[in-house]
Amino acid sequence: MEKRTSAAARIFAAFALVAAAVVIIAVVAGAIGGSDSKDGSRQGTKHQAHKQRPKTKAATYVVKSGDTLVSIAHRTGIPVAHIIALNPEVDPQILIAGETLKLR
Repeated sequence: MEKRTSAAARIFAAFALVAAAVVIIAVVAGAIGGSDSKDGSRQGTKHQAHKQRPKTKAATYVVKSGDTLVSIAHRTGIPVAHIIALNPEVDPQILIAGETLKLR
């Protein structure tokens, strides 16, 4: 006995096949090509951004309105735990704009 598939099932299968092909092409293109900047030079992929590099050499940081320890750590490249260890007198839940935190 021959199985018949509905038109909707065939359309869904075709859509799934096209979607899978698009995903594969996007993954391969990202792995091979990277991205070109406007001046034509090649830039590295974003996957390399996970390497933590120090972003600042400053020994202190003055807290700005709206800052959190996480945002300060991200901005300076210093881990939150290190900032807390260097500043035991500071309440990590309540940062006051204008106070100075030691980073080194």
